[in-house]
Amino acid sequence: MAFVQFSKVSLSFGDKKILDDVSVNLKTGTKAALTGANGAGKSTLIKIMAGLQEPDGGERVAQKDARIVYLPQSGLTHSGSTLIEEADRAFEYGYKIQEEIDSIGEALKSNPSNSADLLEKHAALLAKLEDSGWYRRDAFAESVLLGLGFSRADFTKMTDEFSGGWQMRIALAKALMQGPDILLLDEPTNYLDIEARDWLESFLQNFKGGFLLVSHDRYFLDVTINEVYELFNGQLKRYPGNYSNYEKVRESELKTLLAEYQKQQEEIAHLQSFIDRFGYKASKAVQAQSRQKMLDKIVPIEIPDSLKKIHFKFPPAPHSGQLVFRANGVTKSYDGKTKVLDNLDLQIENGERLVVVGHNGAGKSTLLRIIAGVDKDFSGELIPGSGVQIGYFSQDNAETIKGTESVLESIENICPLELVPKARDMLGAFLFRGDDVFKSLDVLSGGEKSRVALLRLLLKPINFLILDEPTNHLDMGSKDALLEALKDFGGTVVFVSHDRGFIQDLATRVLELKPGSARNFLGGYEYYLERVASEAGGTVPAPAAQKSDASQKSAAAISWEEQKKAANERKRLERLVESLGAQIEEKEAAKKALEEKMSDPAVYSNGAKATEVQKQIAAASAELDALTAQWEEAAEKLG
Repeated sequence: MAFVQFSKVSLSFGDKKILDDVSVNLKTGTKAALTGANGAGKSTLIKIMAGLQEPDGGERVAQKDARIVYLPQSGLTHSGSTLIEEADRAFEYGYKIQEEIDSIGEALKSNPSNSADLLEKHAALLAKLEDSGWYRRDAFAESVLLGLGFSRADFTKMTDEFSGGWQMRIALAKALMQGPDILLLDEPTNYLDIEARDWLESFLQNFKGGFLLVSHDRYFLDVTINEVYELFNGQLKRYPGNYSNYEKVRESELKTLLAEYQKQQEEIAHLQSFIDRFGYKASKAVQAQSRQKMLDKIVPIEIPDSLKKIHFKFPPAPHSGQLVFRANGVTKSYDGKTKVLDNLDLQIENGERLVVVGHNGAGKSTLLRIIAGVDKDFSGELIPGSGVQIGYFSQDNAETIKGTESVLESIENICPLELVPKARDMLGAFLFRGDDVFKSLDVLSGGEKSRVALLRLLLKPINFLILDEPTNHLDMGSKDALLEALKDFGGTVVFVSHDRGFIQDLATRVLELKPGSARNFLGGYEYYLERVASEAGGTVPAPAAQKSDASQKSAAAISWEEQKKAANERKRLERLVESLGAQIEEKEAAKKALEEKMSDPAVYSNGAKATEVQKQIAAASAELDALTAQWEEAAEKLG
């Protein structure tokens, strides 16, 4: 079993301790996540594990010949070779073994008398080469590249032709193809669409080595890892289970601490308020100085940023009509030959949260730009509804964030008056904490500018949000805050995202795009996945519309009216299940109260009273059985 062990690793930047006697053991079979607030030192720790950065102190012990492969968040590029040639470089380990085998073969030819040791080594190397998958490398490379979204036509393209995101996919593919003993992956899903993420999930689930990864995708972590390491204040602590389990356990651990934290924050605010009000009044100077001393003595309680629950609401959405948007026969081609969108019809109603899904190149971002009015080079008709006010966000919005004003000033200047006091909290939800809010817009990174652009959009009085990858550059806490705000948003949302958990929690309807065609699914993302999986398994017959030329239009697997009827029935069942669940809880509480009443001497010692309470318990039990049966029937229909 391969392993690499780190004992009492320490590292400081100036006076700040990043790592303080950190110990961790990674081995074959490890499936772990590394979590912690931004700036906690996660990437630094991974670099130390990869041997790319030296710690101030501590010990690193690795099994002989253990192979560790590290993938950074960004910055890797490739040039001077085709994609398939670059992929073949991932098998350098096997090439070296083959060279050694060839060398032994030559030695055996020149000195056959000293063959016993050489033959034994030769056999061991052949077995090692076989175990490494060397003889299946071409098929393995093809499988990985296709899984990560490359096409066979890409195999002969020069790597120089690929954009930054695809360059990182190449780097990820090479890391996986090396078949290391330990994989260290820093945000591996950053540049992946949903299909590629799904493939990577499956790969990691079946990976024979061990891995440690950093990711802000809760769903991805939940289905790939079985332990979490949290880095907080320089300390590393292990939590068994998936990421959602870690969050529950950690929140439970911090319950008391959170209460103390809130109490301390209130005390700090109270002292600071007194100082601000009376610090310059001679009559109150002594009291103000006394409170300043009290404030200076407070040792701040620190809570991991990832576990701070931040909530905010958008300004009220202006009223709009029931029909928000309609597209008739929209067709779009970039080269005049291939149609990205072909005769697309789409209707969006008030309150819908529509997610647009499809492989890269299917036209998702193109459609959003057309709906938003940014791309006008298309044929067809767009009909906005009455009173509709559109707000559009994409990663390109970052380019509009410039100037010398601070982040805080830029938000306060456009913030509705009633939300100005909450500007700092909202910025905190978008990862601008502490002195970050005073940064000038001009010095922000691309990711920071993107977050400012998104928040500025969300603070405007709009009722139709069009969002292209809004969760990029956000951590889990920020995604949760955005998700809750969007669920409470009084308007309509159309969005594209590669975060499966975000889609599942937000979408009420799915539009699937494929080159030249589109399909509507009037249900959430899980419903969409069930339908697609069912069709792929042959259990749902393909509709006639798909077998005719009419399939070039927006076509649903069943008719629009049937889908709408099915969606309404599903909503009715969801409400029924929720209502029955609440009634069951209420009846169970009532029954429990009656059972507790039976333990009262005043009841059980009085025959008449005891009989009456027993009747009430029996009646409650019968009602519970009936409610439970109804709940089970409704839940079964709901699936």
